[in-house]
Amino acid sequence: MLNIPIKDHFRESRLFNARLTVVATVVLVLILALFLRLAYLQVFAHRHFETLSQANRVKLLPIPPPRGLILDRHGFILAQNYPVYTLEIIPEQVDDINALIEELKQVVNLNEADLKNFRKQLRERPRFENLLLRSHLTQEEAARVAVRRTYFSGVELEARLQRHYPLAGLGVHFLGYVARINEQELERIDKAAYRGMRHIGKLGVELSYEKVLLGQVGFEKVETNAHGRSLRILERIAPVAGKNLQLSIDAKLQSLAEQELGKRRGAVIAMDPLTGGVLAFVSTPTYDPNPFVNGIDPDSYHALLNDPDKPLINRALNGLYAPGSTIKAFLGLAAMEKGEFDANKPITCPGWFTLPGSSHQFRDWKKAGHGVMNLHDAVVQSCDVYFYKLAVAMEIDAMKKFLAAFGFGKKTSVDLQNESEGLLPSVEWKQARGQKWYPGETVVVGIGQGPILVTPLQLAAATAALANHGVRPKPQLVRAIVDAKTGAVREMPTEFFTPIPLKDKQHLDIQIQNLVDVVHTNKGTAYRIGYNAPYKIAGKTGTAQVKSIAQGQAYSEKLTPERFRDHALFISFAPAGDPKVAVAVIVENGGHGSSAAAPIARKLMDHVILGKAPTAIGEAGPAIENEE
Repeated sequence: MLNIPIKDHFRESRLFNARLTVVATVVLVLILALFLRLAYLQVFAHRHFETLSQANRVKLLPIPPPRGLILDRHGFILAQNYPVYTLEIIPEQVDDINALIEELKQVVNLNEADLKNFRKQLRERPRFENLLLRSHLTQEEAARVAVRRTYFSGVELEARLQRHYPLAGLGVHFLGYVARINEQELERIDKAAYRGMRHIGKLGVELSYEKVLLGQVGFEKVETNAHGRSLRILERIAPVAGKNLQLSIDAKLQSLAEQELGKRRGAVIAMDPLTGGVLAFVSTPTYDPNPFVNGIDPDSYHALLNDPDKPLINRALNGLYAPGSTIKAFLGLAAMEKGEFDANKPITCPGWFTLPGSSHQFRDWKKAGHGVMNLHDAVVQSCDVYFYKLAVAMEIDAMKKFLAAFGFGKKTSVDLQNESEGLLPSVEWKQARGQKWYPGETVVVGIGQGPILVTPLQLAAATAALANHGVRPKPQLVRAIVDAKTGAVREMPTEFFTPIPLKDKQHLDIQIQNLVDVVHTNKGTAYRIGYNAPYKIAGKTGTAQVKSIAQGQAYSEKLTPERFRDHALFISFAPAGDPKVAVAVIVENGGHGSSAAAPIARKLMDHVILGKAPTAIGEAGPAIENEE
């Protein structure tokens, strides 16, 4: 008989029910957790996830505003915008950028400069921004990209406004240019104001008036698909275009001045002496700013940088030159303001000057000397010996004080950045350098040599102060700010410095007449440009020595290498009785101010005053004895 165990149904039933309870509890807990999670997502975190969802579906794209135009006083466009096709990449939407670029090379031409600039942006810019790979696509290239665009994730074909300078290098040193925002600028600019923008003013007016020209960024809300492609525009906030700038510059006068300087190195400033408006602002040689807009290639940049003529230097604003005999126009007035000075007292010029107790001869530019001179004769014939003696009598600190009132030794406050101050020497200045001031230095400063340094802009502003009877205007390049949308015009105010303190205003009248005689009497050093002029010109020639000459040696222009020859200078204003223009000209290594610099000034004055093409000057003029 088999022994079969009897089932314990009660025990099995309890075990089954216990297991069922555990499973049911787990299921209920999971269902409860699911409902709680659903409640959290749908109720408590609704706003957060709705925002994320919208971010995946809707993009907020910046719309760069059109940059303001820059025009001359007559409305000629100096800086404008024109549309170009650009090929751009959004890095965060690309898995393998190198592979993408290789594919794009089959569609458009990409050179090393394009790739180098793109990699630079990749290091400096956020990965969610559009980064420029190539600009100025041809119509054919743009069409090829558009056809294959769906195959390239993260690639955008855009029509952008590109900054362009239609007159190329004309006026580049006051105009400046825009270029890509670099890493240092990115750290200091307001990123919201430059959202979607790649360029910023680098030099000149483009830099100084950056905030005015910039405008305000607009935005588009764009619905996109899962691949980031745009489907439709949901909302658009239009950008606000930057304001236009109307300059006081006369583009035709600027072109004439640059043409007259030609390939020579130098600077020309023409100003309205009554308002300070800058009519021409020339530094030569010039260069084309257009290649800088999207990044000039290294070879071209190094060619500019290593050019011995230094075209990148703004000579008008930063060039530091000895003023030469042009300083006599101001020191002659300073002498008259000195109480015990007699302008009519004769002084003999034997062709040299020595200090008491010294055998060193300070030579006159005219080897044989000028003979008997008073102040009028000394200014007209530019006698060095007269001004050597005048400087010793005045002393250096008195000269510095008087010249400082004309703006020498400090910035003119023109509306450009990075202006140079020049240098007005003094005893204190020399002592601060741990050195002693020597009487011989006073002597040479009297003819605008030695440690005294001026900029062409300072010379022009000081000449304008003479023309304006002691009232020195602040040089101004921007004449008005114009709202392109409304047409509203905001004129820039004319500003003046404190009038030059003069004991007797007649002294200024006398000196102006002396300067008129420099140009209009046959013994004047600038008679060649004045003998046939239909209006009166007040002017002063200058020749600034570049290379020192040892005692007993004679200067020979023909035997001196070109870059060591004297600089040629000329300052002037006209008409003398009712001035409309003040001009300062510096021709580096040009030799004589009367033959190299003065004819340029005359042609500019003809253009402003007569409103016509300048007559032949210089070659048709008479031969003159006193050519400095």
